[in-house]
Amino acid sequence: MIDRPAAMRPSPHRTPELLLALLALAAQASAQQTPALWPWPRSVKVSPELLNIAPENFLISHGPNSTADPSCSLLQEAFRRYYKYIFGFYKRHHGPANFQGGAQLEQLQVSVTLQSQCDSFPTVSSDESYSLLVQGPVAFLKANRVWGALRGLETFSQLVYQDSYGAFTINRSIITDSPRFAHRGILIDTSRHYLPVKTILKTLDAMAFNKFNVLHWHIVDDPSFPYQSTAFPELSNKGSYSLSHVYTPRDVHKVVEYARFRGIRIIPEFDTPGHTQSWGKGQKDLLTPCYIEKKETERVGPINPTLNTTYTFFNTFFNEISSVFPDEFIHLGGDEVDFQCWSSNPNIQDFMQKKGFGKNFKRLESFYIKNILDIITSLKKGSIVWQELFDDNVELRTDTVVEVWKNENYLANLKEVTSSGFKAILSAPWYLDIISYGQDWETYYTVQPLKFDGSRKQKQLVIGGEACLWGEYVDATNLNPRLWPRASAVGERLWSPETVIDVDDAYSRLVRHRCRMVSRGIAAQPLYTGHCGH
Repeated sequence: MIDRPAAMRPSPHRTPELLLALLALAAQASAQQTPALWPWPRSVKVSPELLNIAPENFLISHGPNSTADPSCSLLQEAFRRYYKYIFGFYKRHHGPANFQGGAQLEQLQVSVTLQSQCDSFPTVSSDESYSLLVQGPVAFLKANRVWGALRGLETFSQLVYQDSYGAFTINRSIITDSPRFAHRGILIDTSRHYLPVKTILKTLDAMAFNKFNVLHWHIVDDPSFPYQSTAFPELSNKGSYSLSHVYTPRDVHKVVEYARFRGIRIIPEFDTPGHTQSWGKGQKDLLTPCYIEKKETERVGPINPTLNTTYTFFNTFFNEISSVFPDEFIHLGGDEVDFQCWSSNPNIQDFMQKKGFGKNFKRLESFYIKNILDIITSLKKGSIVWQELFDDNVELRTDTVVEVWKNENYLANLKEVTSSGFKAILSAPWYLDIISYGQDWETYYTVQPLKFDGSRKQKQLVIGGEACLWGEYVDATNLNPRLWPRASAVGERLWSPETVIDVDDAYSRLVRHRCRMVSRGIAAQPLYTGHCGH
């Protein structure tokens, strides 16, 4: 049996041609010795002994002791999908495989041993563990829930490769696996640039290839309001870039279901009270009028927190959101609130005096957030907020999740958030919209999310992290090339054991994983010079 090998990685700097050639040969030799698993599983034992697979004789099916209904559409669709991933591309480009005979693998039996949850949506507590035994003539994939079966199918697909004769082979293997963190997310921003539904679906495919399980959909912001509300249609009618730049209820349902079939949660973000300029175009009196020298101007600021109509609106709006998006969490934002407009408005000032807030606008912010949190709680949903609300000492419910995004001293921020008893998500070191020349994936890969001075209980409150791709300079033309394989580095950091830190080995596997994503239709950018075998 062999475990993870170390492999040499070309430097992004100029290197003599001979050394580059030697490095390339070393990487190719390593590639022949071990499968390019990504993210690396918790426990892997791979034998050099190979089994042959004849595509026309190979079957992925339910195991005889599986509790999952044989008609479970989630698994049946996954079986078809992964058969195509494993064999479809190569059959199109290489023709029939040149089967060499010898020991064969004829079937992968997938067994779900507990209640399958085929008709459910994944949650933060979903069990994604699985075990995989590859031997001839039958391989066995076992999982407690369908979510683990999906992750195991991805791993199995990564074990299969085509040898120099054109035959499909797989190493005898024993793998046991489960994720390190429960929340492994990708943030996309559809306000600054509208992303077509097909682009979002392609992103969900790539997320499944990297075992991400949360799409944080930052769906609206200052520039545009593309979400089409049934209760308040004027929000998108007047707040979107155009009537063709909207997500209809049918679009949203399609995204949510497509994600569910890949074990991915959709967490929508409706950021308030700031970042709401587009809201005001379709909802009268929602935003705060700004004043100059006690004269009202045409400019408006954040949500007006002093009016009863504000909370009547949000009660109806979030009631709709809670039914459209089935996840247990809604992201409420709360970042970068500019108090200048509030401070200029005499009605706001009067309200604050009556409430005893004085001139402390953080107390007004807290008043607003408390009302919004109460609405979300009444809908039996949990809330996620950006870290400003914690930094501003806003009164948060104990079950609120705080997302740490400020890059400066983020480990100290994690320590502070968790010492106060709040669950935390880390995104600060993983802002993928900030690009640089060279292999910046290494920077994301070497992050240690729990490397702060805190108790074991505190570190257990860090439920995961997110790679964020904000949309100022991103649309459908460059979303996936910027995300992948840079986000893959974050994916392994959030899934794999904390001991998986060898950058050279990671490079060797990631180069091949990137080519695998390209073969599956993901426009993932290259890491360095070279080419894909296909």
